[in-house]
Amino acid sequence: MCGAKVCSPTAPTIKSGETIIQGCVTCDGKPVTGYVRLLDSSGEFTAEVPTSATGQFRFYAAKGSWTLRALVPGATANCTVVIQQGGLVEVVIAL
Repeated sequence: MCGAKVCSPTAPTIKSGETIIQGCVTCDGKPVTGYVRLLDSSGEFTAEVPTSATGQFRFYAAKGSWTLRALVPGATANCTVVIQQGGLVEVVIAL
């Protein structure tokens, strides 16, 4: 489930043309550690990053529609985002 921003990842310095998806993974409103996968619009695996100790993650991606899949012990959740070239999307994936 995608949610409103409740975590505050460090704002990146966005260079011209960069496209960033960032946010955090939470459970019962508290950040959790695990992994986040980036899947393209056809559902194909593109990348995976571990979350920080505070549940934060960041991907540099191309414009388009993406699915974020949070993986933590005992739970999985998906969140779909659409991003434009040169944009920044911030999300919370709630388990």
